[in-house]
Amino acid sequence: MRCPYCGGLDTQVKDSRPSDDSSAIRRRRICPDCGGRFTTFERVQLRELIVVKRSGRKVPFDRDKLQRSVETALRKRPVEQERIERLVSGITRRLESTGEAEVSSEAIGEAVMEGLKGLDDVAYVRFASVYKNFREARDFEELLGHLAAGAAQATPPADAVVPVEEAPPSRRPRSRAS
Repeated sequence: MRCPYCGGLDTQVKDSRPSDDSSAIRRRRICPDCGGRFTTFERVQLRELIVVKRSGRKVPFDRDKLQRSVETALRKRPVEQERIERLVSGITRRLESTGEAEVSSEAIGEAVMEGLKGLDDVAYVRFASVYKNFREARDFEELLGHLAAGAAQATPPADAVVPVEEAPPSRRPRSRAS
């Protein structure tokens, strides 16, 4: 691994451990030439993905770009970094496991929107406004209307009778006589 500070090729691994969600190996490295310390992440890559843009242009899939897009949408939102990492890893795994070598940028955008919708409504609206290229306030109103309608369907009305499951009878642990 090349040192990001001096460009030396002989860096040494000082510590290795799995990342928080176990989707990568985190390695702490040190450069013997300049003494610089840095962290690298090693991930499984099932296949090389090619992203087909709307223009028809093809570019290699970049997980870091996906991560930056999600983090930009979630900027200043109360979402833990671990949940962001899980979302990005899940989208990446889903794309790699389709069996296709090429994936459309629309499929990636829809996957991000789906993930953000479950994570944070504000980030969902932020991402959607850029992804869907909103031009007028009416575009926001329509999206917020769909979001509110989905939330209203998910929660029952206040006067609705909701069946409650009976809890199983509690059992007390038996004490053992010595």
